[in-house]
Amino acid sequence: MNKKLKVGIVGGGGIARGVHIPNYLKHSDKVEVIAVTDIVKETAEDCAEMFSIPHAFTDYKEMFRKCDLDAVSVCTPNKFHAEAAITALEEGCHVLCEKPPAINVAEATAMANAAKENNKILTYGFHFRFSPEVRTLKRFTDAGDLGEIYAASIQAVRRRGIPGWGVFTNKELQGGGPLIDIGVHMLDAALYLMDYPEPESVFGATYQKIGNRKGVGLMGDWDWQNFSIEDMARGMIRFKNGATIMLETAFAANVEKDDVMNVSLMGDEGGADVFPLKIYKEIHESLIDISPAYLPKKGYHELELESFINECLTGEESLSSPEQGIIIQKIINGFYESARIGEAVKIEDSEKASKL
Repeated sequence: MNKKLKVGIVGGGGIARGVHIPNYLKHSDKVEVIAVTDIVKETAEDCAEMFSIPHAFTDYKEMFRKCDLDAVSVCTPNKFHAEAAITALEEGCHVLCEKPPAINVAEATAMANAAKENNKILTYGFHFRFSPEVRTLKRFTDAGDLGEIYAASIQAVRRRGIPGWGVFTNKELQGGGPLIDIGVHMLDAALYLMDYPEPESVFGATYQKIGNRKGVGLMGDWDWQNFSIEDMARGMIRFKNGATIMLETAFAANVEKDDVMNVSLMGDEGGADVFPLKIYKEIHESLIDISPAYLPKKGYHELELESFINECLTGEESLSSPEQGIIIQKIINGFYESARIGEAVKIEDSEKASKL
């Protein structure tokens, strides 16, 4: 394919300006960002001016009518992911949609169906998969060096890291708080390293203890008076193969460190912590810790966008699939449903809840 990939951006806010557009522009020999759309006219126009993008719109349907696009980045609040992605797929575009896939399982499933029906790429912004730690450990897990991975623990915890910008504390627009925003990153990394097993049940609890009152903000001042999400979520996921994951995620918690993002895996032949990467084995009657002497330093987001560009141009398989998007959405919805009713839920039963 000799022509350049023509890209449109849906949502001209922070993630588009800080991640998607700059990394597309690093590949100007392969990519042209020709349009940006945002429901706020000034945001669309400012974004277009900032990056010398030729066209700015307030309606992405108008963008599709007036611009010949090959691919789209969906960078909107979570509530609008599904409609924007499905429209783009039906217009013949490949789609990189920011995480999480959607608000509920029905939307994630509809997105996957649209990708299949239109024979287009749909992939999600799980950029931690592109970290050198995850990519290195994946080679070990694929080779069987950890054996059967039957247990994992996840942490995505901030001491006072409630975002003071955007709509991160608005449940209607985001669908939830730290679980659906930062916890989902570590959950995806764990599932990816475990070959995405099918979930069976979830037991979860959510808390709103700190975010709904005024306090110290390490990521800006948040709107505590309109704080409608959880500030912490904890629980366990059980899979059909018998494996379990313990999950803990928080925007605000009374802990020592400002920010902890980690996945720990336990298999019958070895275990590992991912961030930083260390592998634990029993070899020749000795307990051995293995750490890499060197890991590449290229940015996770840069590698993510580079991969998406190559997928669009060559047709190679995406690292993140629509089917995996459905699985992770089932777990998220199941977690919130369990927290709502106060008991464990079967994943199949939790899918009946169309809203979080």
